[in-house]
Order: sequence, then C-alpha cells, then structure tokens
Amino acid sequence: MDFKQISQQILKDANTELSQEFDRNFERKAFFNEAWKSDKYPNSKGSTLVRSGKGRRSIQNPTTTDTDITWSSNLPYMKIQNEGGEIEVTKKMKSFFWAMYYKVYGGIQFNVRKKAMANTQRNKRLSAEAQKWKAMAMQPVGTKMKIEQRQFIGEHPEVHRILKQVVDVNMKEVEQNLKNSLKR
Repeated sequence: MDFKQISQQILKDANTELSQEFDRNFERKAFFNEAWKSDKYPNSKGSTLVRSGKGRRSIQNPTTTDTDITWSSNLPYMKIQNEGGEIEVTKKMKSFFWAMYYKVYGGIQFNVRKKAMANTQRNKRLSAEAQKWKAMAMQPVGTKMKIEQRQFIGEHPEVHRILKQVVDVNMKEVEQNLKNSLKR
C-alpha cells in the first residue's frame, strides 16, 4: 500500500464516520453536545430543522478530493441554518408568512355559543403559532430577520476526535501489514 492509497482509505473512512455523526445531529437536535436553540414559538410538529426531514435528507454525499471532504445541501436555506445570520424580508416571504398565518388560524376551533376561541391546549398552541406568523408577515419588506444558528455540520472537538481515531485505526492496519510483509 502506498501513501496515496493510505490517505484515500483514511478519507473514505472519515467520510463514512463523519457523515453518520452529522446525520445523528438531527436526531440529537444538537451539534454533537451543543443543543440547538429552541423555537421561540413551539410547534408540536417538531423543531425547525427536523419538522419535515427535508433538510436532513438534503445533505448530499460528500465530495472528496485528495485532501478534503466537503458536505453540501441542495436547499438554499440550509447554509443560513448551519451558520446563522440575517436575511432580508422579501415580498414573497411576506406572502408566505400570511399564508401560514391563515392556515394555522383556520385550524383554531371556536365555541359558537360563547362566540370565542375554545379554551383548549391545541388552540393555545395554534394561537401562539398564528401570532408568530402574523408578526413575521407584518414586518416591512427589507427588514432584517435574525436566523439563529442550528449547526449540524462543521468544526467541533468531536470531529477532531473521530478523525484521530480513524487515522489511528488505519495506521495500525498499515503497521500490521508491514509486519506481516517483513515476516515473509
């Protein structure tokens, strides 16, 4: 085995191990041991990045070069979720926020006799979620919205530990192969 084959094997093993760990971050709802910030307005359908599973499935097989492994997503919003930052409210976003408001608000049950919203846990949750969408829809076009970082891929001490472990295992294998070839 030459150096290039060894490094390719290390990258292949690192790719496998890290891809599994990055995928598990969605199950943990955390970046390894650093929990994602919870939504300001809870939703029974799950946390922001796990709700539909679309973001998790969008993480494509990493591309590997001679020295690097790169993960990417085909969804444009996954980068801002991973890194956090600010986005500008657009007219299209406002339309979406209003549509979500009406969708959620339409699910609220009313007591016809009392001419008021029924006092149920479901209605309280839906009412809070509807207010979130309404507040977002009321923002003027051009307003900056802060997106909290919910990192799932990137640098972390656990990544370095996994890489060290992968290298150690591969080097032990190389050492064993060398010993076996010298015995012959």
